[in-house]
Amino acid sequence: MKTEEFDYHLPEELIAQTPAERRDSSRLLILDRAHKTITHGLFSDIVNYIHPGDALVINNTRVIKARLLGRRRTGGRVEVLLLNPVGRDTWECLVRPGNKMPPGEQVFVGDMVGRIEAKTSYGGRLIKWQYQGRWEDVLERYGEIPLPPYIKTPLKDPERYQTVYAEVPGSAAAPTAGLHFTPSLLETLKSKGVEIVPVTLNVGLGTFRPVKAKYVEEHKMHSEHYEVSEEAAETINRCRESGHRVFAVGTTVVRVLETVGKGGKIVAGKGSTDLFIYPGYQFKAVDCLITNFHLPKSTLLMLVSAFAGKQFVMEAYQEAIKHRYRFFSFGDAMLIL
Repeated sequence: MKTEEFDYHLPEELIAQTPAERRDSSRLLILDRAHKTITHGLFSDIVNYIHPGDALVINNTRVIKARLLGRRRTGGRVEVLLLNPVGRDTWECLVRPGNKMPPGEQVFVGDMVGRIEAKTSYGGRLIKWQYQGRWEDVLERYGEIPLPPYIKTPLKDPERYQTVYAEVPGSAAAPTAGLHFTPSLLETLKSKGVEIVPVTLNVGLGTFRPVKAKYVEEHKMHSEHYEVSEEAAETINRCRESGHRVFAVGTTVVRVLETVGKGGKIVAGKGSTDLFIYPGYQFKAVDCLITNFHLPKSTLLMLVSAFAGKQFVMEAYQEAIKHRYRFFSFGDAMLIL
């Protein structure tokens, strides 16, 4: 399958630069797979589609201040993006300019010193950090929230790039489908008997990068840390056994549930997943999907196409463009039934 099949033209002005005034005032495009219909609504309408007994599975990760601006020994500027911790004080990172940061080179950020230990398979770096005090305090002092590169407008309130249920620090990017939920909306769903189930996947920026390989099957997915509690697994399994549906809030939740779905059951546990979902994949654990509109040729668009059918998804994207929906992280949402 050619990567170019997942390309589309998006007018630049449709890339959302700021969040909606109210989280749940975003627009919602509803795709019904059984009847091949596309309906327009508002995100707050979502309460009408999730029924008592259904499970709404959310990713409770929190974006950390993963962007560090530092200098090399020569004084040249360096930008470091923390992706995954891989040992005590050692992180997988993206570094710019990478060609000037070979193993053995150092980067200085305030009173922190990072030593490049090795290159990674995807062009990143392993960096071992030396610092004084608690790591969380150091990041708070020197780090910045890493907004995606297509967002050019400074964010006035950093909490708008966090979900209202963000609890577990560790992500370099937000699970953006969840940005639309408000405490009130979640409370409405709870009060009608919907199970709200948290899982964790720490989102790395590789998720959002375009696939460079000519053929989809050649792409190597990056690895991300996940955790599913016993309580979460039991709740989702109980929901499915009683004939109710599992709604995944975002592609990150899909990847977690499909990773731990074995023999028709969700199995609790934690670890790393590099599961790459594209058309042809057989879903085991997810019935409905809430998601944003994704970049051309991205693994996210491929996952959504696997879930709803590539042709149907690409038609829906053209419908969204025609009706001037807002795209990407701060954009509008899609519900796939």
